[in-house]
Amino acid sequence: MRAHPAAGPDSPALVLVTRRLPAAAMVRLAAHVRLTVPEGDAPVARGELLRAVAGRVGIITVLTDIVDDALLTAAGPQLRIVANYAVGYDNVDVGACTARGVLVCNTPDVLTEATADCAFGLVLAAARRVAEGDRLVRSGRPWAWGPEFMLGTDVHGKTLGLVGLGRIGRAVARRGRGFGMRVVYSARARQPPAVERELAATWMPLRELLQTSDVVSLHTSLSPTTRHLIDRERLGWMKPSAVLVNTARGPIIDEAALAEALAAGRLRACGLDVYEHEPAVHPGLLANPRAVLLPHLGSATEETRLAMADLAIDNLLAGLRGERPPTPVNPELLDPTRSAG
Repeated sequence: MRAHPAAGPDSPALVLVTRRLPAAAMVRLAAHVRLTVPEGDAPVARGELLRAVAGRVGIITVLTDIVDDALLTAAGPQLRIVANYAVGYDNVDVGACTARGVLVCNTPDVLTEATADCAFGLVLAAARRVAEGDRLVRSGRPWAWGPEFMLGTDVHGKTLGLVGLGRIGRAVARRGRGFGMRVVYSARARQPPAVERELAATWMPLRELLQTSDVVSLHTSLSPTTRHLIDRERLGWMKPSAVLVNTARGPIIDEAALAEALAAGRLRACGLDVYEHEPAVHPGLLANPRAVLLPHLGSATEETRLAMADLAIDNLLAGLRGERPPTPVNPELLDPTRSAG
């Protein structure tokens, strides 16, 4: 971590960026603030993070950075804003930030389409054994076309079950409609009738969705109630011919139970971009050719990562100027009638 010396009263604000952003974004940010940036591209160790945050008025964090009471204490009372470079913010204790008057922001919307593309790519790859076929060809082992060679399953015309129907879930629903799929969803609250009509989506309870769907794609946030939402029991509700896809948060699935279900033939295949103990992956999934595994690439396009960086910077600079950021998570701090105490 390369830290700058303390700034004087007329110097630009001191800001910590925990992972280096795209080059154009770093140039833009450096024109407005004094930066502390990591030396490499690996996640910052906890102890180093706690030391580097001291005296900073703003932080741009990523989802592997835990922003809790200890970090807020290490930062000190001058910290004003945490701009999370992600749509999710389960790595941030929003309550602790709010109690200290620290704004929290995220980067929704700009990664919706890229993540939905990735999710549907995993649907196709898992259903049609794309990764497995690629490995076979690259291995040099003999193979020949045949009527029953490496059969997958159709996606077109099947039932797509979405667990969660937020921005990304709705984008995946639109892709499913393009494949002639029947779209069903389960969520804490039903969507307005206009949204259901637009997506031709039908709400149903989670158990019925899992029993009905040929493809299940997860798009819910991580919380105590959704951790291991897809566990051994609920995997047992799914069709043995079904495909499970997760581009949301890894701990929503009990990976040991998923590996067991795949090995026993109680599930056709899975496509995962996130993991319960990321970057570690359950060995049973690594060993199973029916598991398609990506290294958290949901938003990994040049356009999307730059857009995320620009939004994080917009949030940060607005917060430092005392203005309303574009996407605050705890906007109650911006209420002028809110008591300062």
